[in-house]
Amino acid sequence: MAAGLLTSLAPVASAADSTTDLGVLMPSVASRSGVVAAGGGKVFVSANTRIIVTDTRGVLTGSITGLSAAAGLALSPDGTRLYAALGGSHQVAEVDTADLTIIRRIDLTAYPCPVNLSLSGSRLWVGHGCYRETGGGVIGLDLSAPVPVPVPVPIDADTFDAPRVAAAGDTLAVANTSAESSDLLIYDVSGTSATLRGTIESHPNDQGLPNDLALTPDGSTVISVDADTHQLAAWDATSLAKVRDYATEAADSPAAVAISPDGAHIAGGWKSAFTLYGTPTATTLHQTTPPAANSLGSLAFSGADVFGVLRGNNDKRLRLWRLHGVTLPPSQLTLTGPSRATAYEEFTLTGRLTLSDGSAPGVQTLTLTRRSPISGSPVTPLPDVTTAADGTFTITDTQPPTKVTYDVLWNGSTDHRWSKAHRTISITLPSSSLTLSGPSEGSVGEQLQFSGVLKAGDRVFPPTTTLKVHRALARADLTQLFELTPAPDGSCSFTDTPTGPGEYTYAVEWEGDTSHRGTWVERDVTVLEQQE
Repeated sequence: MAAGLLTSLAPVASAADSTTDLGVLMPSVASRSGVVAAGGGKVFVSANTRIIVTDTRGVLTGSITGLSAAAGLALSPDGTRLYAALGGSHQVAEVDTADLTIIRRIDLTAYPCPVNLSLSGSRLWVGHGCYRETGGGVIGLDLSAPVPVPVPVPIDADTFDAPRVAAAGDTLAVANTSAESSDLLIYDVSGTSATLRGTIESHPNDQGLPNDLALTPDGSTVISVDADTHQLAAWDATSLAKVRDYATEAADSPAAVAISPDGAHIAGGWKSAFTLYGTPTATTLHQTTPPAANSLGSLAFSGADVFGVLRGNNDKRLRLWRLHGVTLPPSQLTLTGPSRATAYEEFTLTGRLTLSDGSAPGVQTLTLTRRSPISGSPVTPLPDVTTAADGTFTITDTQPPTKVTYDVLWNGSTDHRWSKAHRTISITLPSSSLTLSGPSEGSVGEQLQFSGVLKAGDRVFPPTTTLKVHRALARADLTQLFELTPAPDGSCSFTDTPTGPGEYTYAVEWEGDTSHRGTWVERDVTVLEQQE
């Protein structure tokens, strides 16, 4: 294969969006596991009796075990401490992320079923409440104290399940869910206790479950998800007025929302969709769907990546979904070529890498693979492709007689998101030909002599090659007379003696094989009564 400027064969690229099977089941959402947090070069996912750890590529690196109903997670800004809500043992665990050891457990027996966490400065806010029961609430913990004392947040209403919490700056937002609605309670936490600023009332919620929410890093804007409208909404944390909506075409309820550490991007997760927005403009920057047969839950930013936790709709397995470089400006790859080509004959594909700002990408390396378009077919790595400075490239190949898809991938850069393109080509067998020579006239009882040549490129024909000889009178009732084997060079001959007069058609057929298409040739002969 010639493919632009070639390098050695490379493995299938991993820079594109990818999934990692975490090796655990989550049969029921009642466990409240499947929460993701990222920072300090690691990614953490709660998985009931453990917390699974990966690197920033989604590669499994370890786990924290011996836990009971691990649910919500919160990371310190420097990534050195992880806090985990343990609903089964009514504790919050503090983990040293360097060696994955639990360095202390904070007892919350008086506030059972801790689920949701949010860390702001030295204070950890905990939403607690047993699954689909009343009596939950929110507490604050001063983590700088040797033994943090839970301080309840005043909620002048019934709660249902564990409230969602989000804290940043001087603001604490609480999604207080009843059986029919989910109010947003906004608190000032600039002092030692939480003081209610006001309530954003009654988001309809026919599921009776807490909706996710997030705060911009300065605490000025609350982002909530609305199970009734299927949209995200931004609220001013001081005036409590709605600032903007983040529209979506997703048909199902939103499941998660996350804000990037710099506040520039919002990630919205629906069960069957993901959307990235620009925070201040609500502009949709990227949309995609989770891998088939998976529902999307918790979300977390990691540099230019976003990680989401998937739950298999059928197998209930937890998977980590990496949306690679999703916050970067996009790039585009195109790949064009024939829709149909002839097997064993060289054909050409061309393409181009284009950056969103219109600048020339310079010389870039692209990963090239070939596969059958049938789902589950193996992928064959091909030599890498090197573009010209303007992003253009050319690929030439020859293929056996099978439909084939070419996939080309650019891994992206620190400035632009990866992109890929594919082209499917139907491959047909090369044609063959038959010639047939012989008399155009003859007499009844006279032997007719025919000869022909089968050609299929430079093919040498094996002894198993078979030609079928047919005969018809007045082009009706075509009958196979016999079969014959051509010589290795394709030449053949046969005779026939008609027993009656008429217009005869003789035909020779080769049905073809795995290397060439079959062919057919005819010759008409007028047979007269024999003269006396």
